[in-house]
Amino acid sequence: MNFKLLFKTLFLIVVLLLLVLIGMNNRDPIGFKLPPLLTQTIKQPAAIMYFAFFAVGLLTGTILTAGGKKGSGAKSAKSEK
Repeated sequence: MNFKLLFKTLFLIVVLLLLVLIGMNNRDPIGFKLPPLLTQTIKQPAAIMYFAFFAVGLLTGTILTAGGKKGSGAKSAKSEK
């Protein structure tokens, strides 16, 4: 098994465990304001807000790293002969 994939999976599990712990211990409502886009203040539990910010960050990272190099890498020694 690929060590890099295993490490990334374990890291994601630890981050999700932190989300569960934050959700269990932060139930107080907080206000979220974003004047250019939202006219009203959103009041949600802190854990929900944290989860939403985590989801946006995860999706942003996924989109930025998606795709990539397809077939344009360095040529191997076999293909040059």
